[in-house]
Amino acid sequence: MERFFERLCRYQIVPLLVLLALLAACGDDRRGGTTDAPTPVAPAGPVRLSIGLLPEQDVFVQRRRYTPIAEYLAAATGTEIELKIIRRYGNVMEHFRRKQLDGAFLGSFTGAWAIETLGVVPLARPQYPDGVSTYYGMIFVRKDSGIRSAADTKGKVCVFVDPATTAGWLLPLHYFHDHGIPFEDDWFKEAYFSGSHEDSIRDVLEGRADIGAAKDLVFDMVAQQEPRVREELEILAVSPPVPSNTLSVRGDLDQELQERLKQALLTMHETPAGIKALEEFGAVRFLATGREDYQPVFVYARAVGLNLADYQEK
Repeated sequence: MERFFERLCRYQIVPLLVLLALLAACGDDRRGGTTDAPTPVAPAGPVRLSIGLLPEQDVFVQRRRYTPIAEYLAAATGTEIELKIIRRYGNVMEHFRRKQLDGAFLGSFTGAWAIETLGVVPLARPQYPDGVSTYYGMIFVRKDSGIRSAADTKGKVCVFVDPATTAGWLLPLHYFHDHGIPFEDDWFKEAYFSGSHEDSIRDVLEGRADIGAAKDLVFDMVAQQEPRVREELEILAVSPPVPSNTLSVRGDLDQELQERLKQALLTMHETPAGIKALEEFGAVRFLATGREDYQPVFVYARAVGLNLADYQEK
């Protein structure tokens, strides 16, 4: 038995000691940091930006129209850009607050509201082939409606777009306010929001509403598809021009990235790829845009008693 124990020690304990010595040597190397190569760090991927689109038209049309601009910006700035359709105009504010959006192509009301409330920074807006980089709101009726003035709208059905739009809410609010017609009164038989400029136009065209409001750019787009729009509708009033939908970004977005996005937009008409994207979008170039361009919205809002700094959608 003693001899068996001696053999066991000789054949099992000695190799174990050798293994422990090797492990200790490896531990010394790690502590010294002189033999192991540094752990490789995976390269950071491109910055991913989420850009919002307002529901002006059919959502598929909106996404198709803005995709060439997003793809060009991504390539020009080395970022990844995701387009998000916002279900309602006012929802864009909540998306910004929660940092679910890095930027958005904002209309004039949401732009002024976001500037005033959240410190959002406007970068650039499109200029269209006719040289226009603004739009205006329109109040319209059917030509056969018998409505020729604000006084004729009593007892009628009105369709607006959304309480966070200039053309589809602030303009009619200002128009009827100027004519002494309060919205809280029972002047109208019914007043409702359609959710999009296109739907407001079609509701009046098809007789579902008597008076409507929308922006002229969408009015013109729908009229190109359906000549009936110009043949059967007439304009009662228009607003002052306000900036067309402007790419605006969160104020806390990296300043260098803000500048890259802005310069990519302002110079895209100088490159073949940029010209192609602009043609598909329907514009000729982008123009620098700032807070001062929203002055008509601020003036209209003050005139009807709206404080954009604490405005809440009804």
